[in-house]
Amino acid sequence: MMKYIITAVVLLSIGLIIYGFNLEPEHADLANKYIGSGTLGLFLIAMPLFLIKESKGKKFKDYMLTDENVRKMQGKKPRNTDNQDSPKK
Repeated sequence: MMKYIITAVVLLSIGLIIYGFNLEPEHADLANKYIGSGTLGLFLIAMPLFLIKESKGKKFKDYMLTDENVRKMQGKKPRNTDNQDSPKK
């Protein structure tokens, strides 16, 4: 269902942008409104909906550039985080 809503918003936004570019030069203010509305539709409605749909069930931590993830990418062993380096009281 969400896929169809996102597709409809994208098509409508692209249609508004194309229509705005095809308006006569004497209607420049109206053309700018159509182009701006289409752009807002793409970036403020369609993109967040798409990101929400695609990110369901994924762990945000896996995509962050933490020391542990950098070490995995480099093929090194992860550091031990059990506070072994801290002084004992």
